[in-house]
Amino acid sequence: MPVECTRRGRVLLIALRREEKRNAINEEMALGIDSALNELEDDDGLWVGILTGGTTIFCAGTDLRVGSGPGTERGGPYGIIRRRRSKPLIAAVEGLALGGGMEIVLACDLVVASSTASFGLPEVRRGLLALYGGVFRLRPGSSLNVAKEIVLTGDPIDAGRAERYGLVNAVTEPGGALDGALDLARRICANAPGGGAPEPAVARVMCRHRGRCLAAVGSGHGRRQWPPRTRAKALPPSSSIVHRSGAAVDALAGAAQQNARALPGVLFRCRRS
Repeated sequence: MPVECTRRGRVLLIALRREEKRNAINEEMALGIDSALNELEDDDGLWVGILTGGTTIFCAGTDLRVGSGPGTERGGPYGIIRRRRSKPLIAAVEGLALGGGMEIVLACDLVVASSTASFGLPEVRRGLLALYGGVFRLRPGSSLNVAKEIVLTGDPIDAGRAERYGLVNAVTEPGGALDGALDLARRICANAPGGGAPEPAVARVMCRHRGRCLAAVGSGHGRRQWPPRTRAKALPPSSSIVHRSGAAVDALAGAAQQNARALPGVLFRCRRS
């Protein structure tokens, strides 16, 4: 199976097992991720999830030979990109997390990476745009200039830089990302449940707040607005890029194809909040 699930107390460990293909996401793997995250969300005995790849690579994004499938009902692309969650999800990253792999990392709540990890959105080198929330999730997690650099150059950044910029919570020795993530999960689970729900109440509130923040970015409310010259071909004003509208990512894909040259404008018109 390309996705393996292991329960460790209240923690669900989700492992990508397609290393011979650099853990590239095909439809079977996307369905496996979706099923695992459904289990995490629906099982009251589980409080925290950990998503990890292998010891040499986290994920190289979409399998370009066969594609990643049409997306799932609850998770959207890769089974995770548009998912609404109430329980924290930790990414444990060893090696490369590129393209859609980095977008999966950005869809998680916390990130533990080994010193061998690197992150990047190289789509621009092929004249493409990262369509699964990467451009928009980068900005809240890092400085505006760092987001511009990653998107406009396509160059990867190492784990040390990612930690300094707030994209990674902790950096471990090589091979130690999973142990670090498990330790972080245990610390979360040591807290008291609240609000009548099994998972820690604070984590639940933060996950929901994160969804609202992304919705604000996608809708153009506040100061992070889509540039006027591309607004007509962009998203409906009430849509959420990642969570609320099932058609939002598809709309973004169409807008990106029609406005590929407007990408620098999208980034440079963003303003610090």
